[in-house]
Amino acid sequence: MKPIDNKTHNLIEQSLSDINWAAYQNRQHTPSPVAWEDQVLYFLMLDRFSDGKEKGYTDNDGKPVTTGTTPPFQFDHDAYKADRKQWADQGNRWLGGTLKGLASKIGYLKRLGVTAIWVSPVFKQVPNNGYSYHGYAIQNFLDVDPHFGTRQDLQDLVNTAHAQGIYVILDIIFNHAGDVFGYDADRYYTDDGHGGHFMDPRWDKGKYEVKGYRNAAGKPDVPFGQIDLAAHPEAWPDQAIWPAELQAEKTFTRKGRIDNWDYDPEYREGDFMSLKDIDHGYHDHDASGNRIIDNFHPTPALAALCEIYKFWIAFADIDGYRIDTVKHMEPGATRYFTSVIREYAQSVGKENFYLIGEITGGRGLAFDLMETTGLNAALGIDDIPDRLEYLAKGYRDPASYFDLFRNSVQEKKGSHVWYGKHIVTLFDDHDQVRKGKNKARFCGEPQNQSYAHLPAVIALNLTTMGIPCLFYGTEQAFDGAGDDDRYLRETMFGGGFGSLQSSGKHFFNEAHKIYRLIADISAIRKQHLALRRGRQYLRQISESGDDSTFGYPHTIGGRLLSIVPWSRLFNNQEILLAINTDVEHSRSAWATLDNSLHNSNPANLTCVYSTDPAQIGSETKVESRNGKAVYLTLLPGGFVIYK
Repeated sequence: MKPIDNKTHNLIEQSLSDINWAAYQNRQHTPSPVAWEDQVLYFLMLDRFSDGKEKGYTDNDGKPVTTGTTPPFQFDHDAYKADRKQWADQGNRWLGGTLKGLASKIGYLKRLGVTAIWVSPVFKQVPNNGYSYHGYAIQNFLDVDPHFGTRQDLQDLVNTAHAQGIYVILDIIFNHAGDVFGYDADRYYTDDGHGGHFMDPRWDKGKYEVKGYRNAAGKPDVPFGQIDLAAHPEAWPDQAIWPAELQAEKTFTRKGRIDNWDYDPEYREGDFMSLKDIDHGYHDHDASGNRIIDNFHPTPALAALCEIYKFWIAFADIDGYRIDTVKHMEPGATRYFTSVIREYAQSVGKENFYLIGEITGGRGLAFDLMETTGLNAALGIDDIPDRLEYLAKGYRDPASYFDLFRNSVQEKKGSHVWYGKHIVTLFDDHDQVRKGKNKARFCGEPQNQSYAHLPAVIALNLTTMGIPCLFYGTEQAFDGAGDDDRYLRETMFGGGFGSLQSSGKHFFNEAHKIYRLIADISAIRKQHLALRRGRQYLRQISESGDDSTFGYPHTIGGRLLSIVPWSRLFNNQEILLAINTDVEHSRSAWATLDNSLHNSNPANLTCVYSTDPAQIGSETKVESRNGKAVYLTLLPGGFVIYK
């Protein structure tokens, strides 16, 4: 019999050899979507989303919930009431979001228009660590952290999501484990800033000795290496690392923490601060010293991690993985992993299991790594969120964003082929590496009237190329801002760290203006293939309509106060969309169309959506100006769709 975890009363395997694969695979697994570019993703941090104690929201079946203890947030009564310091201090600890809480809000997400949820890591964390609520400090790769619930709760969540037509993408880590051992460092004598000194184990190519695996209290007094449970029965389940296949000394690179995040091989071999780097293997090299990607030699640790993540597909019917820190791994390791996982997923009927790699940096690195490793999509390309945000706010030329999606010599591919399927686009996320120490959600910059610009950036995200992803709380206009990540991670369910500096009030308000906006745009996106898979073109504008005055909208004196139109084209259908970056004044302009599609039979375009409800259903005439053009009028900060 498998050992029982006394905390969850679930059977938890200590070793990969304990897994009853036949039992887990003998079920009907949910088929993959035909096209991931048709989906709308929603990224949430599990600890910050729902604890299941809310009242006054609508349940999965569309019925009002009157039980629970946490009332809904009301801006006039609850915003900015909490003491700033006490409120901020709550943000760096576990706050109580659970898998059951998330399962209870699947209806809320479905009605928002979400078709796939990306859930932060759920795996068992290093115990007695008050700061690993984010899920990236894993101690047992085969169990769910008790803060979040149980493995059964994960199964129930996925089943609930699938019943509502929502896919589940799980955030996973195989670059590193949590702080599961302590170094016995012998170099870099360092002042701790408090009158003491310590040996700072930082990367310098050499290995460090290890004191031991950490016990449940964090002390490194457990023998380092394969655990003998007969001699150390206390090691299960909260000490060292599990499953047993990861306990060998050779599992870890043991080269200390990364100091220079841009130096290769340091950023591939070093630890993420206290998180311990796992050795995946090595490449053969050619005569010039270049890696031979096809000749990669995986370690037993990498092979074990592949089995671990095959297990979660079988066990929980997961539909895709978001893979953390791809930049920091050997390309051959990522390629090996993607091949193993894709083949396994196909064996259980998931023909299009999606693998999204976090690749921080520019598009060039993302493209090269995706082509090399076989990943399906890239996330974390810094220029996309930057230009999405600041185009909507009127601080970037529209061409700087739309040109990201054009053909290039480097890519050698049609833009509508590569970008539509292979780039996840978002403007807010959980760490905002691109902003350094000045973290801020889109609405966290009041000096820029950010809330008024929110409809425009949502419109750009949902209706331009790529797979759109919303960060939790955007639909409720969360406005976190500060000098570290915590300010981007407010709670939806209240507690002591609610958004808008509130406490004790939840934010599952389906009547919120921004929630309704996202739901409406997502519904139209779902109806029109052109908005999901079409090519796109930035369009020229003219206020006078004279052919000689048409040109692409651009900043003047560093600001863009203008209509920005673009088209999505698919199978000879054109849909015209436009935002107004001016949030103080209505704007009108002529916007060009595809001349060939409208040349033989000029007609009218019909407004199918507008932030001005009075415009919906109205028509605008296609006229012969700069080829073909139509006249648009948008409210301050407005958005329209014509077809």
